[in-house]
Amino acid sequence: MTKRNPCAAHRGWSSRAPENTMAAIGLALSEPDIDWIEIDVQLSKDYVPVVIHDYKLRRTTNGKGKVNDWTAAELAMLDAGSWFSPLYRNEPIPTLEAVFQAAKGKCLLNVELKTDGVRYPLIEEQVLQLIRRWEMETGVVVTSFYAGALKNMSRLSGGSVRTGYIVDKWRDTLPAELADTGSDFISIDYRKLNKERVSRLNAAGVQIMAWTVNEEKAIRKITALDSDIIICTNYPDRWRSAAAAAVR
Repeated sequence: MTKRNPCAAHRGWSSRAPENTMAAIGLALSEPDIDWIEIDVQLSKDYVPVVIHDYKLRRTTNGKGKVNDWTAAELAMLDAGSWFSPLYRNEPIPTLEAVFQAAKGKCLLNVELKTDGVRYPLIEEQVLQLIRRWEMETGVVVTSFYAGALKNMSRLSGGSVRTGYIVDKWRDTLPAELADTGSDFISIDYRKLNKERVSRLNAAGVQIMAWTVNEEKAIRKITALDSDIIICTNYPDRWRSAAAAAVR
């Protein structure tokens, strides 16, 4: 039987429920073929890790201003679902701890730290505390566009927490950059991958997650490069259809 590529639900099953909510995460957890869930993490005003993508609240909630202008209790009162559908009215912004509680032992998590080194300088410490509290060291990879966050996490955790670099451009120096951050995982724009680049990353012992692969044609193209590439998608159902077609 042909080996299928692993699937990661991008911000939960975000084509069927509002992104980065427990509704979307719960849908992903209910599908046994989904191997990973990717989520985005920021800090509230009182330094609680919360799950939301944008730095500002307007697009996905009924709140205004920046995420870190609000306490965790205040953020929990916002409606993070109505923008997607009236069916999800009053769906709250979840805490990272709530996601750990739901996903532990069921699914691997790609936890993206939404930081640039200036914003959220304590985010690595706060996330690491939760990873240790929930004994999630083997259940997560902590990722970021900011290499400094990965170095901080590796240093603070003593290497017990796996880290991964997020990139939207290919550079021939990437294998060396990954080694410098202590990372063996890359989350990369799928359009930047080809056979030669995948081979280079494989040779360096780097696990590859390709984002955000939403069309079946693109899914088939990436799966043809290597059966180990994790397909990060808003549409796990399309990944499933592409995987089924590949084994016929």
